[in-house]
Formats: sequence, structure tokens, C-alpha cells
Amino acid sequence: MNILSYNPGHDGAVAHLQGAQLLASVEVEKNSNYRYSGVSVHDFLNILSELKGIPDVLCEGGWWPRDAHLTEQSPIAGYRGVSKSDAIVGRRRLMGKAVEYFSSSHERSHLLCAFGMSSLPKGTPCYALIWEGTIGAFYEIDAELNITILADVMREPGHRYALLYGLADPTFAKNLEFTRISDAGKLMALASYSNRSTPSAEEEKLIEYLLQDCQHLRPIAAFEELRHSRYYNVGLDDPEFRNFARIFSDKIFDIFHQFAKSNMKKGLPLLIAGGCGLNCDWNTKWKESGLFSEVFVPPVANDSGSAIGTAIDAQFHYTGNPKIDWNVYSGIGFDTTGFFDMARYDLYEADDEMIADMLANDLILGWVSGKYEIGPRALGNRSILAAPFRESTRTRLNEIKKREQFRPIAPICLEEEAARWFGCDHASPHMLYTYSARTDALAAVTHVNKTARIQTVSSATNRSLYNLLIAFKARTGYGVLCNTSLNFNGRGFVNKIDDLSTYTIEHNLDGFVVEGRSYILKSSRRYQAYLSMQKPMAGGNVTPPRAWKGHGGMGTSIRN
Repeated sequence: MNILSYNPGHDGAVAHLQGAQLLASVEVEKNSNYRYSGVSVHDFLNILSELKGIPDVLCEGGWWPRDAHLTEQSPIAGYRGVSKSDAIVGRRRLMGKAVEYFSSSHERSHLLCAFGMSSLPKGTPCYALIWEGTIGAFYEIDAELNITILADVMREPGHRYALLYGLADPTFAKNLEFTRISDAGKLMALASYSNRSTPSAEEEKLIEYLLQDCQHLRPIAAFEELRHSRYYNVGLDDPEFRNFARIFSDKIFDIFHQFAKSNMKKGLPLLIAGGCGLNCDWNTKWKESGLFSEVFVPPVANDSGSAIGTAIDAQFHYTGNPKIDWNVYSGIGFDTTGFFDMARYDLYEADDEMIADMLANDLILGWVSGKYEIGPRALGNRSILAAPFRESTRTRLNEIKKREQFRPIAPICLEEEAARWFGCDHASPHMLYTYSARTDALAAVTHVNKTARIQTVSSATNRSLYNLLIAFKARTGYGVLCNTSLNFNGRGFVNKIDDLSTYTIEHNLDGFVVEGRSYILKSSRRYQAYLSMQKPMAGGNVTPPRAWKGHGGMGTSIRN
């Protein structure tokens, strides 16, 4: 069955399933578009170019009626609803062909996405948790995929979490109707700076206010009432606010944990979906809780997975099969047709040893390989790579990214090295859990609380990245690199070579690598210093760098 599905809300995406396999997921924010964008005609045309025929089923994910622009001719399911009977089923015409039409709720899209992408076989009973901006609920799923809501534990957990960040941030306008979607992830980073776990009496009152049982705790009303709070516009560098960020984060988790501990005693697997599923600290706590036989979080836990979930629900409706085969690298291929000034670069038919040597000498490079990864995390196909050893590298990467210096940088690590450096004795390929660094040598990828949000890499999960890590290990002794997303601030992954060149020049990268060819910026001071260390070779206008090996540790590096 050939299924085309889209999510009409923010984190818009269009997904294509055929024969129970995810062939493509086009996320609107990618290709340097604004983050959290909705689907446009252009995005549909992008994925239609990937189709080999007219789909059998056209799917539309559920959303708020006020945003979906419903008409009698265009029915769409709502935001909430877990029953199979909540789906809207009909027929449409697409490009002259009669096709099936399917729409189910946003809530079901999260649940079906998590179950369909998990390794759980069809018919496996499990628990599920959706926590996001609006929903904060536990579920039980039986062998027939009937879904029961166990409890709406907390309304709007994500909005409450982000609200605290906005309270302290003087750049956040206090008269807005909604929180910023990006703030929840930033608060997660700030919480790691805490060195206190007990709230003061004033903080207890603030927690009570932020967790009050109301459906719509909006900034415009909340900040008026909190104008005299100790943390109102205090700034994100305030150490006591950072302490409170952890205290409040732990309080939200504890409310859900206490419910699970008291009411979910069957030891079933747990599926996690919703934007809060990107909170690596919380995911790790669920794994370590001992309440569940296993925990699965899809790499598209946020709304970027909603189109996939709706497609899986449609597949289940028409065929009885709720499972799909998928690969995290199911986006769109890189566009190399754009124009840029190649005279600004030295070009090399790159090999892994040469790139590893450049990285070991403190060059920072964009890295492009294959199709882009689905979900918001850069997993090695649209990444910025750097050596992981120096705190100054983390600082420089945050400057390149034009983001706050409290934000951590994640490591990519050879799967076989993960236990040695991070205490991770299993595959963790999607950067969804935190682990404790076991060495002080990896300062650039070790957060202030000595944790790291690692991605493990094997030859099976990402061959090109694996080969580079092998070369970097041979060069430095560590199969670890810094990995952060290749994107303009506030936009999705770069996916065109002209954008990549602009980014490299404007953001002070030393160069980039696209499918085995290196473009190194001639004006880069680090590159020129690197060249000065190389032995000249006969022939050609450009002297190709040769792998240079120091003795032990990191060898020689180019310093600031």
C-alpha cells in the first residue's frame, strides 16, 4: 500500500510509506527554512517528486479546528482522541485518480508513530507516555492496539516548562499569548548548572503557581501575576535561577514518576512521544526507573513524527499492520546544483585520514552525507564536526551557531568506544539519552554536570561517519568527535551547497565536506597554519595536505 501523509501544524512534515516501509519524510524546517514551520505547496511538490506513482491513501494528521480551517468538504480529525473510531475515513480524487482519505487525531499520531517505529512486535502490550506542549498523559495499549488513557497527569507540561525560561529571559516579551517552542530545550540545558535541590519558601510558592490545575497558563496572564517574582527578567546567567530550573524540572518529572510508580506495575515496555521526549535527562530517568522492561523514544518524538504516525495509523486501518521498516536517514538528498564562488576554496578529493588530521588540528568542518536525518537532532549527515578535546572548541562552536554559551555540544562516538568513554554499553544511535563522561579529556562534549548526550555510530548505522571516526581514533586515540547541527540559527538543516558556502563564510567554519570532496576556505587562518606544517608534494597548483602524526594524545594542534 502506497500512503502519503502530512502534518498540518507546526513541525510540519510530509511522509511517504510504501509496502510498510518509510521511503521519505520531508520536514518543512529543513533546507534552511524557519523552525517549526507548517506545510506549504512547495513541500508537497518536494515529496511528490520522490513518489513513483499516485498514492493509494492520502492522510491528514489531526489538529486544532481553529488552525485546520475545516470545511464540510475537507474534514480533519481533532487534536485529542485515542479510539480507532475517531478516525475520519472517506475518498478523494488526486491527480485524476480516486484515492482513500484518512485522518486521525494528533494524539493517536504520536502513539502510532512510537509503536510503529519501535522494535516491539505487533501484538505486544505496552504503556505509553505523551508529554508535549499540551498533552501530558499515560496510556496502556493492549495486544489488539486498543488504547486506554490511564490518566491526564498534567495539562500542558511543555508550556509550563518553557514558561519558566520566558519568566527569567529579559528578551522574551511578557505580553505574548504563547511560550516559545525552543525555550523548553534551552531550560533543559540550564538545569544542568544547578548545585541545589531544595526549593526556598518563595520557590515553593512559584512551583505551586506554575503547576496549578488550569488548562491555559499563558505568558500574558502569568507574567503579570509574577511581575514581582525574584526571577522576573533576572537573566539566564543568574545562578539561583539555574538552581531553580533544575528544581522545577525535577518536580515535573516526579509528578509523572509517582503516578507511574503507583499505577503502572505490570513491567510492560514504555513508549515515549511528544516534544518532551527530546529531554534526554528525563528519558534517562525513565530507563533507570526500573518500572518498565524497556523504553523506546523515536527520533521524531516531537510533531515532526506526526505525519509518520498518521500514515502508520492509516496502514493499520487498511491492512491490520501497525509496523514499519524505517531508517533515520530518510530525508531529502543534498542539492549540489547551486552556484557559489569556488575560487575561495581549495578542493580535495578527501580521504578520511586527511579529514581526521584536519579535525585533530582544530579545524571545524561542515559535514554532508546522503539524505538528511529525520527529527530535530543532527545525526551525522548534516553536521558540524570538530575535535572533542578543548573547552574552547565548545565556545567556538556556540559562536559559530550564534547561540547561548550555556548550550552543550554533543559527542558522536564509535559504538565500541561508548562504554569506555561514557559508560554506555549498548547502541544509542539517536542522541536521546545522557551518560556520564568517564574522562576529563573530552571537555568540548562534556556538559557542566559531567554528562554527555551521545550518539553511537557503527558501520551499519552510518558507514561514512564510522569510517571517519575510525580514522580519527587512529590519529588521536579517541573515536569521538563533536557533532552539532549544520543550520542557520532558528532554521532547519542546510541542504543546498550555495547555502552551505554562505554559512561557512559568514559563520567562520574552516570548510566543509560533501560526499567525499573537501572544500577548505583559503582565508581560514587555521587552514593556512595547517598547510604550513605539511610537506610539499610535486605537481598541481595546490599542495594537498598529508596526514601528519604526532606522538601520543592529541598530537600538535593549532591554537587560538
